[in-house]
Amino acid sequence: MAHRGKAVLATPCDHGPSVALATATVSRKGIVTSWSEGARSLLGHPVTEAVGSLVTDLLAVDPSDAAWAALAGAEAWSGTAAIRHRDGRRLDLGVRACPSLDGEGKACGFVVAFAPDPVGNGGGRGTLEGPFAQAPVAMAMFDTELRYQWLNDTARAMTGTGKAQLHGLRHEDIVPDDEAGRRYLRHLRQVAETGTPTRYDDIVAGSAWSIEMWPVRDPSGRVLGVGTASFDSSEQQWARQRLALLNEAGTRIGTTLDVVRTAQELTELVVPRLADFVSVDLLDSVLEGEEPTAELIDAAVVLRRVAHRSADEGVPEAAVELGAVDTYPAYAPPTRCLAAGRPLLSGLEDPGFVRWIEGDDVRSGNVRGAGVHSGMAVPLRARGLTLGVAVFWRRLRPEPFQPDDLVLAEELAGRAAVCVDNARRYTREYTTALTLQRSLLPRGLPGQAAVEAAFRYLPAGSRAGAGGDWFDVIPLSGTRVALVVGDVVGHGVRASATMGSLRTAVRTLADVDLPPDELLTHLDDLVTHLSTDDAATPRDKQDADAISATCLYAVYDPVSRCCTLASAGHPPPSVLHPDGTVVTVSLSPGPPLGVGGLPFEATELELPEGSLIALYTDGLIEARDRDIDVGLARLRRTLAFPSPSLEFTCDNLIDSLLPPAPALTPGDPPSHVARPADDVALLVARTRALHADQVATWGLPADPEIVADARLQASRQLQAWGLEEAAFVTELVVSELVTNAIRYGSAPIQLRLIRDRTPICEVSDGNSAAPHLRRARTFDEGGRGLLLVSQLTQGWGTRQTTDGKTIWAEQFLPTSYA
Repeated sequence: MAHRGKAVLATPCDHGPSVALATATVSRKGIVTSWSEGARSLLGHPVTEAVGSLVTDLLAVDPSDAAWAALAGAEAWSGTAAIRHRDGRRLDLGVRACPSLDGEGKACGFVVAFAPDPVGNGGGRGTLEGPFAQAPVAMAMFDTELRYQWLNDTARAMTGTGKAQLHGLRHEDIVPDDEAGRRYLRHLRQVAETGTPTRYDDIVAGSAWSIEMWPVRDPSGRVLGVGTASFDSSEQQWARQRLALLNEAGTRIGTTLDVVRTAQELTELVVPRLADFVSVDLLDSVLEGEEPTAELIDAAVVLRRVAHRSADEGVPEAAVELGAVDTYPAYAPPTRCLAAGRPLLSGLEDPGFVRWIEGDDVRSGNVRGAGVHSGMAVPLRARGLTLGVAVFWRRLRPEPFQPDDLVLAEELAGRAAVCVDNARRYTREYTTALTLQRSLLPRGLPGQAAVEAAFRYLPAGSRAGAGGDWFDVIPLSGTRVALVVGDVVGHGVRASATMGSLRTAVRTLADVDLPPDELLTHLDDLVTHLSTDDAATPRDKQDADAISATCLYAVYDPVSRCCTLASAGHPPPSVLHPDGTVVTVSLSPGPPLGVGGLPFEATELELPEGSLIALYTDGLIEARDRDIDVGLARLRRTLAFPSPSLEFTCDNLIDSLLPPAPALTPGDPPSHVARPADDVALLVARTRALHADQVATWGLPADPEIVADARLQASRQLQAWGLEEAAFVTELVVSELVTNAIRYGSAPIQLRLIRDRTPICEVSDGNSAAPHLRRARTFDEGGRGLLLVSQLTQGWGTRQTTDGKTIWAEQFLPTSYA
């Protein structure tokens, strides 16, 4: 008996009188001393081979340790053993070994009986009462007619019927005719008919069960019945549900960078799978994007309800409206969990919970009326910061929350807290970038007579945050105006700051009246310098490489009705002509700003009075379609739609080209535009024109004697315009500017007066050298003319032309004409 090791399933058995007894005797040393005819018939070994051999030679697998221990102690043992047939087949037989006593009462060997048919002979029922009778697993055996042949104590307790009453009854005669019972019967029949084992899970009486069914065969392989084992897998099922809930939380919580929406996602996930009611309350500082306190709360706390959800419609448990503020006393479970920094279980047995509920008539009525009996309060903490609290209640489920539920709720709340904090941090960064950007964008359009303009700016609604789109309307000399749109690559504070730098640079360059192509060249140099200055370290260099921008700069002259444009990688504008035709301007765009090395080219076109030009960033035309041509075609169609005002035109373009916001309730039409994926800047302008009666031009010879005649012509023109009070200053300005052109300039010389909101005097000559303002010393004969002009006028300057330069001066309008 020295062979041990592999355990054998000890399934007891008996045999009935209808089968020839298969017996043998074995000595204490494990040698077979006798062999019955039944044993030969069952196992195939003749008596001459069996007697004298070791009993272990007959085994296919060693018995269990329990069997070896019983035999070694000369005790009786019953169970199953794997016996090898003479032809090599393995037979799992019921075995019963009893010690054989000599005259002194000592065990001198064993009598061994083999049972080949534990089910069919009915003998198995007796021995099955042994090891498996009180097993916590519900076990039963059926014949092929699905009649009970045996079941253990656990199975009898589940059916509520005694053993004697069940034997021989069909399963369908004693189980309820419900879905679970029909499913069990269907699987029993399937195993009995096909001989194929099966396994399935089911819910019975509120508990989860894993049910195994297998065919019971005789040595020839014939199916004699069906064995079943049912395991209560409620704990495993709950563990799987918790794991599934945690996995689902990773995809369903934090889908947006919105604090309120993140809180709502937590409530949607856990109701009704974990709780019947959940509320999420946050500190106001979290909603405002501010840094909440890192200290634990040790007194009453004021929280704002941002989300709650109930298993029942109408949220009957809620005592605080969404968006409302409530003060939680120090003894309330939410405050206590925040003070301790850890979750806690609560309920009607908790004095603090009861006191909190009874202290508010509304909460008391809602909680007790709804039948709340168990609760959990879990703090929302992330990165050491207290953000708020989540409260879970049960009222529909009779079972209270358990410690495992608290662990799960803490894990879910922890994930939600991180997402809420991410949303808070994003809100702060987005608000900062947007505030910076709005402070750098024009809040209104400056007064000028060249165009009527309107604008729209929509910040991005994506996680990237506010971008670097900008627009501007810049009055220029000679009643001209510059229209600008630009787009800095990237989002966030850095993009907004770069946008501010570029907008300031454009206004500075516009003040010196640079042509559009030259202005973009200087702007390109500025972006290159910004990238170089930012690349102080290798890490900064990586960020600096991303500094890039597009820009469209257009100058419109209402006198000549000429519009000059240049583009640095920016989408072209579209123009609605007075006759109703809409065209996209054909430009020769240069590279985006910051690329460097390539020139920018200006394009000139004539815009009749009343033309409407639309400038925009790519966020408008690429909002719906990846193909920019489709977006441009939609823009042209929308621009051609009759519009009573430029404001209406802006709204129409935004509504048409950007996707609508989702309806607030089913069936409601969208009432506003959703926040776009990228920033959108839109600037529309309707051109005006200065007619001949508002402009007077004279060609002048390079003769000093002509100065007096120029003053006289200017005086007469002002009189014709009804601006006699401006004549004195105008004559001084004309005299000084014409004298400088004759003395320091070259032909041709031209004097032009423009009547706009203010009178403007311009003198042009063929010399590109620009004059400079200086202070004359006491005995200097010259140098006082431009100083005089600067003192008497609203502004003056010089702009370069293709033929030389133009010096201009804009005068103050007399008070009587204002």
